[in-house]
Amino acid sequence: MKPRSHTIWCLRAVSVALLCTGICYGQQRVADAGKTNASSVPKADPRTAPAVAAPQYTIGSGDVLNIQVWKEKDLSQTVVVRPDGKISLPLLGEVYVVGKEPSQLEDLIQTRLQSMVVQPRVTVTVTEIHSRMVYITGEITRPGAYPLNTPITVLQLIAQAGGLTQFASKKKIHVLRASGPAGGIWVNYKSLLQGSDPNHNLQLNPGDTVVIP
Repeated sequence: MKPRSHTIWCLRAVSVALLCTGICYGQQRVADAGKTNASSVPKADPRTAPAVAAPQYTIGSGDVLNIQVWKEKDLSQTVVVRPDGKISLPLLGEVYVVGKEPSQLEDLIQTRLQSMVVQPRVTVTVTEIHSRMVYITGEITRPGAYPLNTPITVLQLIAQAGGLTQFASKKKIHVLRASGPAGGIWVNYKSLLQGSDPNHNLQLNPGDTVVIP
């Protein structure tokens, strides 16, 4: 009987060891999978990610609007603001939208639909911004066009674009503006960082180009 009991005890010990090994291996695979999934998720580029406008944003030509009418699927759609500042909507026809905030356009559409739809509820979202852009070029990490969906200064745009390169001339940055001087508006980056010249931290206008020599 003793040899048989000893054999059974050994088999149980081996089974427990195998079970523990399987659990540890499974946990390691889950951990490795988590690391792989986390590292494989691409980081969003601020220039290519969809730019959704802030609520106070004013709509312009070229912007893409998503208009949702509650419980009215046929009236809900995505439209592009035409160069003449108008969009075409079912039942309403032509609607001039340039210069309006999303909330103002919601009120306008709801008012016009009241005679045709019971208690219309409208939501307007600017899903793509094309009318209000600023540009940055030269010795900058990520040059290109950036949506101006909220007020932004020269320093903020430089930060958003990844900062200056090591070759940038920090004292000769200038902003090209349609209504500004021919040579641009000069900005001393070093003075801005030191806080000695805060007045030159310009708030950018749509169409401005920041040049980093």
